[in-house]
Amino acid sequence: MYQLNVHPDAEPQIAHLPDEALGPLAELFALLETAPWSGRPFGQQNPRANMLTHTFGEAGLAVYFVLEEQREVHLLRVQWA
Repeated sequence: MYQLNVHPDAEPQIAHLPDEALGPLAELFALLETAPWSGRPFGQQNPRANMLTHTFGEAGLAVYFVLEEQREVHLLRVQWA
């Protein structure tokens, strides 16, 4: 298991998500705690980097990074289009 940490900048983004995004976001949180490397690389120039993105629901995107040695995931940004 990984510990999920929500960056303070992401908290208001989460608070402003529509109700339809909350269920998929909860599922994403569970996934990030168990399989954070399932996301896609944030930058194409370094596909093995620890900064990743993951979609959720029909229109959500999360940006996060993984600290493997600490078993931590840090959620930086959440967007809903």
